[in-house]
Amino acid sequence: MKLLVINGPNLNFLGIREPEVYGKEDYASLVKMIERHAAEQGHSVTVFQSNHEGAIIDRIQEAYRDGTEGIVINPGAYTHTSYAIHDALKSVAAIRKAEVHISDISAREPFRKESVTAAACDTMIAGKGLAGYLEAMDYLTA
Repeated sequence: MKLLVINGPNLNFLGIREPEVYGKEDYASLVKMIERHAAEQGHSVTVFQSNHEGAIIDRIQEAYRDGTEGIVINPGAYTHTSYAIHDALKSVAAIRKAEVHISDISAREPFRKESVTAAACDTMIAGKGLAGYLEAMDYLTA
């Protein structure tokens, strides 16, 4: 299966930004973990990160044409604000999608409790650390 993992703003600062919330592993470690898991399961994966909303939307739309069969997305702070990313995810209805959050967004600040992008995904996995990405990949490929 061809998978795409999209990471939104500040995910490239894993290990630097609030390690007590997001952990001490850096972004390169996350990418290696995702690539290793995909290879072990016999899937191909592309990992994409951007701090820019439009670039994330462009990549979602590109997935429609490049044969992507499953998207794992951690929209970062756009989770709570981006109806544009929601609409882009919704527009690729034929692709299965899983939203991931490293922390438990339901147990954080009030503004983080609602995800506007989750409704465009098939599932949301939150609060399981970096392992949530692997769970999302397994969900999409089951």
